Amino acid sequence: MATAGIQTNPDEFQERIDAGIKIEPKDAMPDAYRKTLIRQISQHAHSEIVGQLPEGNWITRAPSLKRKAILLAKVQDEAGHGLYLYSAAETLGVTREQMIEDLLAGKAKYSSIFNYPTLTWADIGAIGWLVDGSAIINQIPICRCSYGPYARAMVRICKEETFHQRQGFEIMLTLSRGTAEQKAMAQDALNRWWWPSLMMHGPSDKDSKHSAQSMKWKIKLFSNDELRQKFVDQTVPQAEFLGLTIPDKELKWNPERGHYDFGQIDWDEFQNIVQGNGPCNQERLQARISAHRDGAWVREAAAAYAQKHPRGARRSA
Repeated sequence: MATAGIQTNPDEFQERIDAGIKIEPKDAMPDAYRKTLIRQISQHAHSEIVGQLPEGNWITRAPSLKRKAILLAKVQDEAGHGLYLYSAAETLGVTREQMIEDLLAGKAKYSSIFNYPTLTWADIGAIGWLVDGSAIINQIPICRCSYGPYARAMVRICKEETFHQRQGFEIMLTLSRGTAEQKAMAQDALNRWWWPSLMMHGPSDKDSKHSAQSMKWKIKLFSNDELRQKFVDQTVPQAEFLGLTIPDKELKWNPERGHYDFGQIDWDEFQNIVQGNGPCNQERLQARISAHRDGAWVREAAAAYAQKHPRGARRSA
């Protein structure tokens, strides 16, 4: 458990960060550093848990037994990611129960992209290719972040996210090489998920409240706009390979910058969804509330077992 009450000289703490020394739970740390980590890690954990919902209702509708098994494994991975991250956050002195309570009460945020609906099977491909592809770009640098438990949790998560991205790309490849109707379905999914995937990297650097300090503390290693640019540069050639068109008339290669230029993101839409007004915000939250309520008996049974067998019982989720 973190020593939340032990403070350290800010200059000395920054010197440790600058020297690349990992901060561990029992180390002294500024309260603001601890709170920033709790906010980021818990939001990340919530995103993994809520992120199961857009794909979960496609498990029974996937077009083959193989597709069902792959999607089921992916959703299971995401549940595991949430548990890894809740555990990492707990080392900072916050309880899992408090984090979940904040999520269910609507106080805690999760990634805005999970408030969009999955209308067709191609959406499952687009989520794997674009959403998980965007997540990988965000998360790989976290494997080198300054807080040890978070960095170590991300190593396995990133390995599994790589599988998720390949699974999504393979679905899009199959559809784009299929019938005209299948390719049109893939294009439609790309059209709907492209801009939300760019929003996943957070607000622009000039509007981000936390990026500068998080980068100083090496909780983040790259800014939102840097990560967004990397995603665009990586994904455009993939779309060309698929024979699909990025829905951005302003997209073009800029030889002087060595990057793609792209159009303006609709930040009003982003803020609207973050504030709880997206197409699936209420549906996602209600699903989590119902699951928590319906699973109460499992938690009670696990707690009862732990009391009877304190040495052999593992901590209930």
